[in-house]
Amino acid sequence: MFTGIVEEMGRLASLEMGADSGSITIEAEKVLEDAQIGDSIAVNGVCLTARELGDGTFVADVMPETLRKTNLGNLERGSRVNLERALTLSARLGGHLMLGHVDATGRVMSIRPEGNAVIYTIAAPEAVRRYLLPQGSVGVDGISLTVARLGSENFSVSLIPHTLEVTTLGQNGVGYEVNLEADVVGKYVEKMVKGGLPGGRGEGGLTLEKLAEEGFI
Repeated sequence: MFTGIVEEMGRLASLEMGADSGSITIEAEKVLEDAQIGDSIAVNGVCLTARELGDGTFVADVMPETLRKTNLGNLERGSRVNLERALTLSARLGGHLMLGHVDATGRVMSIRPEGNAVIYTIAAPEAVRRYLLPQGSVGVDGISLTVARLGSENFSVSLIPHTLEVTTLGQNGVGYEVNLEADVVGKYVEKMVKGGLPGGRGEGGLTLEKLAEEGFI
């Protein structure tokens, strides 16, 4: 689990692709300070497992599902990537809880300044938008951001100068493909309301009538 607070930008050293999968080698510093083989490291918001550690590098396998759902397969040698180590119980939760499980990719539609901030508008599929709400949280390339506006086919986020400086969003322009992860809390709430949790009694899902029957209202 991650917080969406990027620790550093790494650099893609190599991406070795097979017929439908591959491995990725990332140059990094901070995230390797206490790294061990088997540790989880988020790369552009994708939870990957370090299977090899080198001098300033780590190697992770990339599955076919990962390549289908994320922008990792589009990276080129030298591309910068956002990196974050897995959350520890003693760490500050500066962003929001993220699993590193990308729901879909989106695309930057426009970038415009607004005071000391910059507004990024990102096209997103319904599979992601359905869980978004204004002032709610969303993961964009592994960055915890707040939804400023929600449109019928897109959403906007407001970035402060620090975020632009320390993440890849400040280095990429309109048309850039980004990994998107919706807030996991919304997914579980939807599942409960629809009566889809194992062991639930919920034919037809959670309703006001059922809440009243149980004495909640």
